Amino acid sequence: MPSLNEVLETNRMIEQDLLDVRTITMGISLLDCASDDVSKTCNKISEKIVRTAGTLVATGEAISKDFGIPIVNKRISVTPVSLVGAGCCRSTSDFVQIAKTLDRSAKEVGVNFLGGYSALVTKGITSAERMLIESIPEALAETDIVCSSVNVGSTRTGIDMDAVRLMGKIIKQTARNTADKDSFGCAKLVVFCNAPDDNPFMAGAFHGVTEGDAVINVGVSGPGVVKAAVENVHGENFEVLCQTVKKTAFKVTRVGQLVAQEAAKRLGVPFGIVDLSLAPTPAVGDSVAQILEGMGLERVGAPGTTAALAILNDQVKKGGVMASSYVGGLSGAFIPVSEDRGMIEAAAMGALTIEKLEAMTCVCSVGLDMIAIPGDTTEETIAGIIADEAAIGMINQKTTAVRLIPVEGKNVGETVNFGGLLGYAPIMPVNTYSCADFVNRGGRIPAPIHSFKN
Repeated sequence: MPSLNEVLETNRMIEQDLLDVRTITMGISLLDCASDDVSKTCNKISEKIVRTAGTLVATGEAISKDFGIPIVNKRISVTPVSLVGAGCCRSTSDFVQIAKTLDRSAKEVGVNFLGGYSALVTKGITSAERMLIESIPEALAETDIVCSSVNVGSTRTGIDMDAVRLMGKIIKQTARNTADKDSFGCAKLVVFCNAPDDNPFMAGAFHGVTEGDAVINVGVSGPGVVKAAVENVHGENFEVLCQTVKKTAFKVTRVGQLVAQEAAKRLGVPFGIVDLSLAPTPAVGDSVAQILEGMGLERVGAPGTTAALAILNDQVKKGGVMASSYVGGLSGAFIPVSEDRGMIEAAAMGALTIEKLEAMTCVCSVGLDMIAIPGDTTEETIAGIIADEAAIGMINQKTTAVRLIPVEGKNVGETVNFGGLLGYAPIMPVNTYSCADFVNRGGRIPAPIHSFKN
């Protein structure tokens, strides 16, 4: 049983330091919904989502009320749709029909987002996967809360550069199709290397084929709590700093473990993992950038930023694995620009560049996330950025991702506002020297030598 002091400390973290459970995500397998007819498949999908997740939102709200812990989002992830639709989809419009079904079903049960409009193409692309990928711009324009992801590489297989090149084109088309919403469709689209099967965070969540029929994964977040703890040891040596972050991450993860186990019990669905990622918001005091600045940086992006982020990520993981036997997903520190007030301010003043962000992704949880770039950025340049980030993930045996938003009609110096947790962002400059001849070579970048461990 938790002690009175632990209860009081948790209450303080919630009330003063913005501690919350960012998401309860129910993963649902749709493999048993596959058929040879798209209408039949859609009916099965709708029935299963509503039946399995019908009480998810109410359960999350009840747990939040009973325990006094804010639970910000309730979400669903599903089996990669390229697999579910492979036997019935004959065109991109068939896949869009499935996307619309997912959107309606998710709205019916009341969740914030649904992830899994996805394809896993690390070594090649089937005809069904190509159709799904080519349908993404229309699917994201025609739906509101469906999120999409494509995994283009892994340490084990290398990087499929044909898929990378295609995703540069798809991101540009998605931006054009949602130009009336500041290219918002791209905020719901992630390109991965080494994508995990159990990530509860959007837009990259999907229910892996190695998972069971349904599972509860929880993402807990507490940048404000870690920031307050770091500020309390200002001027202390690195040993004290690391111990402080580790102990704080332990406490934050315990909250997520409690919520995850309770949600699993009430819903009658197995508990999967706790993802202890520090996911920021645009709110004052809820910033990963400000944690790094609390370690002694004048501004995030200054020399020392990558080292500070490496400390943060490592100590968060060390503290988290002591608090839960089932830590998974991404787990570490997110560095999205538009969702983090400190990142936004640093980018706006030029302290933080895309190149520095890329260096930081070598040691953090994900990658180049929620970055607004000029609308006239070429698809080849976008593909080159994806290739760079995928290479970091492949070589370092870690998950990396790209969520770029080429905002139609906007250029460097302007700002785009997505609202809510997605925040706002300055349009960041991109290196305009061409990489077209490189990304157009086609084929695969081979897996690194250290991938061969059999």
